[in-house]
Amino acid sequence: MSAYNMTSAHPAVFLLLGIPGLEDLHIWISIPFCSAYTLALFGNSTLLLIIRADVALHEPMYLFLAMLAAIDLVLSSSTLPKMLAIFWFRDQAISFYGCLVQMFFLHSFAIMESAMLLAMAFDRYVAICKPLHYTAILTKPLITKIGLAAVTRAVTLMTPLPFLLRRFHYCRGPVIAHCYCEHMAVVRLACGDTRFNNIYGIAVAMFIVVLDLLFVILSYIFILQAVLQLASQEARYKAFGTCVSHIGAILAFYIPVVISSVMHRVARQAAPYVHILLANFYLLFPPMVNPIIYGVKTKQIRDRFLGLFLRKDAKEG
Repeated sequence: MSAYNMTSAHPAVFLLLGIPGLEDLHIWISIPFCSAYTLALFGNSTLLLIIRADVALHEPMYLFLAMLAAIDLVLSSSTLPKMLAIFWFRDQAISFYGCLVQMFFLHSFAIMESAMLLAMAFDRYVAICKPLHYTAILTKPLITKIGLAAVTRAVTLMTPLPFLLRRFHYCRGPVIAHCYCEHMAVVRLACGDTRFNNIYGIAVAMFIVVLDLLFVILSYIFILQAVLQLASQEARYKAFGTCVSHIGAILAFYIPVVISSVMHRVARQAAPYVHILLANFYLLFPPMVNPIIYGVKTKQIRDRFLGLFLRKDAKEG
């Protein structure tokens, strides 16, 4: 019996339904999904190329932005290719261990994104509240340690999940009513006592969202106090203007999370596809809009981006 539990307790494959209730619209839904993924790939890859190529951009703010772009590339690529395969080819099967790997990458890199937004808030706090000590505080070794801490925290929190899920017997079938292998969607198929998984999943989500967002808000309280103490309105506008892109990235990440969480609690009778679309929006929106936000609002990035394509046009001409 123990041999059976070790080898056959879980199905060989799971079946991802995509968006239940909207199967007939999968082809049409794939158009904005594919467009968003293309923009995310192009925008974040371009950001990485620009920052890597220009030594003048090897400053803390842009190094954090490069980390955010890399995280967004992995976050979107962990789910979108399989989702598009479901929409276009009805390729619903994903191996059990492939499902666990997708879940690990999905949740880990979402946690890393939250950590990077917090690191960028710290960067803006130091730049505005302690400008004379900016280069002394935010050294490259410290930036490296912050990046490693973000990765370590995410991996440490998410590593238990695949092992916890592997021990269950999945007697409720192999069908996942979702576009990707999300932790709670897999737990719902398991038999036995899943209370620890439920509590652990909620605790991690609350710990990350509440703690990170609390420190981000605290940073901006100090930033606002420092900005209001500046003598001229022009100086205040210029100082706070350096935070606009970061505030946009924070809103793009946290607002879909909050909306999705609220909808799960106040609109439980809503059709399942409503919650799935919101969950997809939460994954698609930040990687797509972050490069646009920083490209439009950050002069150095905008100038390098325009220069890159103007040089290409000149060479072709």
